[in-house]
Amino acid sequence: MEWWVLLIAIVGAFLFFLGIGLPVFLAFTLVDVVGIYFLWGGATGLTQFIHSVFSSISTFVLLPVPMFILMGELLFHSGVFVRALDTLDKWMGRVKGRLCILSVGGATLFSTLSGSSMGTTAMLGSLLLPEMEKRGYHKTMAIGSCMSGALAMIIPPSALAVILGSLMEISIGKLLIAGFLPGVVMAALYVGYIVLRCTINPTMAPDYSPETYPLSQKIKAFVVRVLPFGVIIVVVTGLIFFGIATPTESAAMGVVATALVVAAYGKLRWEVVIKSAESTLRITVMMFMILTGSTAFSQILAFTGASKGLVELVVSFPLPQFIIVMVMQALMIILGTFMEQVSIMMVTFPIFMPIVRVLGLDPIWFGLLTLINMEIGMKTPPFGLCLFVMKGVVPRGISMADIFRAVIPFVLLDFIAMLIIMFFPSIATVLPSLMRR
Repeated sequence: MEWWVLLIAIVGAFLFFLGIGLPVFLAFTLVDVVGIYFLWGGATGLTQFIHSVFSSISTFVLLPVPMFILMGELLFHSGVFVRALDTLDKWMGRVKGRLCILSVGGATLFSTLSGSSMGTTAMLGSLLLPEMEKRGYHKTMAIGSCMSGALAMIIPPSALAVILGSLMEISIGKLLIAGFLPGVVMAALYVGYIVLRCTINPTMAPDYSPETYPLSQKIKAFVVRVLPFGVIIVVVTGLIFFGIATPTESAAMGVVATALVVAAYGKLRWEVVIKSAESTLRITVMMFMILTGSTAFSQILAFTGASKGLVELVVSFPLPQFIIVMVMQALMIILGTFMEQVSIMMVTFPIFMPIVRVLGLDPIWFGLLTLINMEIGMKTPPFGLCLFVMKGVVPRGISMADIFRAVIPFVLLDFIAMLIIMFFPSIATVLPSLMRR
C-alpha cells in the first residue's frame, strides 16, 4: 500500500475521533491499537505497544515537568507573589498605563518562577483586573495585559519546553535557556504597545497620581519581598546555564527553594501543599497521557514509511527553507485554534522533525519558534485555554467576546515577535551557545 494512503488513513482516523468529541489521548489510543494490531502482527504488536507506552514516560528527562509545575502551584496557592507585585507597583511611579505595565512585568517575573501559563494568567487576572476596573481602565487594555501570563510557556522554567525537548530529542537545558531573551523581547513589545496606545488614547488608562514612597522604603520592600524570588531564579536557571546541574536536578532544587521561600513568608500550610499537589498531578497526568499515545503514533508513521515519504515529498519542492518553516508554523497556528498545545506537538512533530533534520535547521531555533506558536494558541479564539481561565476570574459584566477583542492586539504582537526571531535567530541561540554543557 502506498505511504500516502496510509498517512491519510492514520491521520484521518485520528482527526475523525477528535471531531466526534473524544479526548485527545483516547483518540491516539484507538488509532494506535487498531493500527498496531493490523500492521505489527496482532497480539505481538500490542505487547510492543505496551512496552512503548511505558518507556515513553519512564524517562529521566521528563522529571522536570511535574517539578516546574509544582513550583508555580506553590507560589500561586500560597499567594506570596502578591507582595512582589505590590513592591513593583511602588517602583513604577507615574507612567501611562502603569497597572497594565505592572501586569506585564509581573507576568515576566512570575514566568521565571512557574512553568504554568494558566496559573500565571489566573493570578494576574484575579489580582489586577479588579483594581484596573476600579481605576477606570478600559477593559480591553486591562484584560489584554493580564493575558501576558502565557509568557510562562516560553520563559524558563517552562514545562512545555521540557516536553518539546524530549520529543525533538535535543538538549532540554539549551531549549529552556533559549526562551529567556525571546520572552523579554515579547514583554518589551507588550510594554511598548501599552505606552503607545495609552499615549495616543488617554481614555484607555486614566491618569492618576499614585502614592509616593521614599527611596529607603522602596529598597527595603524590594529586598524583603522581591529578592527572595531571585534565589529561585538563580537556583533553576543559573544552575542550568552554568552547567552545574541538569534540568532535572535544577528542577528538584527549584522546588526545594520555592518551598523554603514560601515557608519563610509563613505560608507553607498543609492546605497549600495539598492544593498544589492536586493541581500538579492533574496537569502532569494530562500531559503524559497524551505523550504515551503520541509516541506509538509516531512509531506507526515511521513503520509504514509515511514519515519518510512525506519528508521526501516536501524536500523535493524547490522552496526556500524559510517558506517551509512558515508553512509548518502556520499549520500549528491553525491547529492551535481548536486543539490543546501538547496535543498539537504530539500530532505534528513526528512529521515535522524528520523535515527539520533533513533541511539542516537549528532545532533549538525551531523549537523556540514552536513554543511561541503554542503561546499564541493559548490565547487564540475560540478555544485558547488562557481565554477560559481569564473568563473564570474576570469581574461580572465582561463577556467572552470582550476577552476575544482584548487579546487580538497582543496576539498580533506575538506574530511580530515570531517574525523577528525568524529573521534574527541569534536571539534564540546566543544564550544556549554560551552554556558550558
